[in-house]
Amino acid sequence: MAALLLLTLGLWVEGLRAAEPHPGDTAIVLRVHGAIGPATASYISKGLTSAAAQRASLVILRIDTPGGLDTSMREIIRDILASPVPVATYVSPSGARAASAGTYILYASHISAMMPGTNLGAATPVQLGGIPGLPQPSKADPKGDDTANDENTQPEPAPPMPENAKEAKAVNDAVAYIRSLAQMRGRNADWAEKAVRQAASLSAEDALEQRVVDIVAISTTDLLAQIEGRAVQLNGADVLLNTKDLELAVIEPDWRTKLLGAITNPNIALILMMIGVYGLIFEFMNPGALYPGTIGAICLIIGLYALAALPVNYAGVGLVVLGLILMVAEAFAPSFGALGIGGAFAFVLGAAIFLDTDSPAFAISWPIVVGTAASALAFSLIVVRMAISSQRRQVISGPDQMIGQVGVVQDWQGAGGHVFVHGERWHAVSVAPMASGQNARVTSMEGHTLQVEPETNTKT
Repeated sequence: MAALLLLTLGLWVEGLRAAEPHPGDTAIVLRVHGAIGPATASYISKGLTSAAAQRASLVILRIDTPGGLDTSMREIIRDILASPVPVATYVSPSGARAASAGTYILYASHISAMMPGTNLGAATPVQLGGIPGLPQPSKADPKGDDTANDENTQPEPAPPMPENAKEAKAVNDAVAYIRSLAQMRGRNADWAEKAVRQAASLSAEDALEQRVVDIVAISTTDLLAQIEGRAVQLNGADVLLNTKDLELAVIEPDWRTKLLGAITNPNIALILMMIGVYGLIFEFMNPGALYPGTIGAICLIIGLYALAALPVNYAGVGLVVLGLILMVAEAFAPSFGALGIGGAFAFVLGAAIFLDTDSPAFAISWPIVVGTAASALAFSLIVVRMAISSQRRQVISGPDQMIGQVGVVQDWQGAGGHVFVHGERWHAVSVAPMASGQNARVTSMEGHTLQVEPETNTKT
């Protein structure tokens, strides 16, 4: 019996060992498509953590990006540099690009690869004078240069000069950063600097020729075959890659990542803030409606969260908020358009400088800005028109509506009596003598007493 129990226990332990993931049998695939932002950084961080937990031998980061936020890019690079699992960044499919932030990530990866028909580069962090990448006028004197008239001499175009100290600091910081990544991975640091200073770009074949990338692969299978046995630096130690017969395990973005990616779109954040503000307005105008206030509060909180995740320019945010306040004030204190128009102008101006980033992928869409401002302005003007119309209408309720009404005297004695006006019996006073059955016109009202005068009937 004891021998049988030991045999059963041994088989159970062996089964557990067989069920454990073995290092070197799995490659985790992460996919990045579109602008790089907080959602992308969170997705890659979780993917690298999962790869380490599963003891995967490789992470393949397939990217197609126009660039993104500097803060998110640096967060991704820090995770790649600290990853215990080698990372192979692969620009794919054909027609994809690794522009701007994607170039930095490619340089930081242990293996950099591209598919034919792809490109990388254009990593300038700010807009320089002139058009980035185009030759700038040379400051050299052609008369004093013997090679100036040499048709076979093609001088290197001078890089665009930053227009101010802020741009110079941003460019120099970006150059130092990408050169350090290039030197760490043994890649072409001089071209990396050109990508930053001159917004240079390369095709896949040219990038391979200039030692910018390690491999040009036509497929993921081809990529795994080419990096088999390649040595990479992993946390200060040389590691040989064993990529033969690896099983690919794709980790797709979860619902949280997709939601974060949607709400951190600056255009969505702007619309959410507008919905939130107007939801609260309608709730204040109709207390107890609940739905406008609930929806407005949720949208406003989500919009504010999105702003906290984006590199906003707080002067722009201040102008946007001021514009919203002025347009809301127009609804409650009509100024015949002054507050509404001023609010729309402040809103558009604030939206123009809303984000403090050079990434086109996170720029505010002008059609959305103009459409949102026009909608808010139209709402304010409608409120103004309704206010003016209401002032011109005859009063139909309250004490003021009694003025001018004609009633019939029911009884009268001395200077006072009772009149029947608007279906009700009222106490009335008059300086003129009145008699029962006579018509009386209301001239004023004090408390519950009417001031009346005889109604003169004019016949023609």
